[in-house]
Amino acid sequence: MNSKFTILQSIYNIRYSIFKPRYSLPFLMLNIALFLIFWARTIDAETMSNSNYTIHFGNLNTAAGKAANSQYGLGITVGQIAPGLYTGANYTVRAGFQYVNSRIAFAFSISSLFIDFGVLAPGTPVTRTNTLTVNNGSAAGYQILANENHPLRMNSTGVDIPDTTCDSGTCTHTTASAWTSALTYGFGYRCDDIVGTDCPAAFATSTFYKQFASSESAELSQTVMSSTNVGRGRQTQITYKANVSSSQAAGQYQNNIMFIAIPSI
Repeated sequence: MNSKFTILQSIYNIRYSIFKPRYSLPFLMLNIALFLIFWARTIDAETMSNSNYTIHFGNLNTAAGKAANSQYGLGITVGQIAPGLYTGANYTVRAGFQYVNSRIAFAFSISSLFIDFGVLAPGTPVTRTNTLTVNNGSAAGYQILANENHPLRMNSTGVDIPDTTCDSGTCTHTTASAWTSALTYGFGYRCDDIVGTDCPAAFATSTFYKQFASSESAELSQTVMSSTNVGRGRQTQITYKANVSSSQAAGQYQNNIMFIAIPSI
């Protein structure tokens, strides 16, 4: 039988307000306490103390952010130690809040948008691969989510090749497990690192596979690639695996896989 499916590439461009302040409750409470102390006595920005406590600060960041209007954009760092660009033969250091604005534009690509399993013979697993590539400049990282519209399906009859449950019967869209037996049928995937270490830890064992989350079953898209490291050309290989039993109806099966690229801050 012929079995194939199409992979759709979807890239979401998301704008962020990079310097929007975010505080946890303990930090906010500390700010309030310091505000009250400022009124009570004179202290400097590096050491604050009384008979009950001493707080040492390396510096006090009093201003940082990105000011802009229609005519200009200005990155601001006030109070941070040694802001600037530092380079050497083996390193580059960008110190200062203005470097949150990365010089590496976020980009995502897929090496092949069509995967063809060809003719599947019962009890003979077939694998195919493609490569995901990400350029990421944000220190907060990125993630690639994935889902399928439904299991591999013969559209003319509605018959499915079910998603794999792996050898142990425990594979789901959130749980990976070993899939090595030729008598375990279905469709699934795994992730392997090529450049970087961006695959989920669930695939650390080379025989582990998972199901794709199914939008038809209202399952949430799952992370297939992510990192907080900055760099160009971060790559993973996605391996797609299909195996059918002798009772599987002959025909052409297909589904759509959607990858969603999300840069973070």
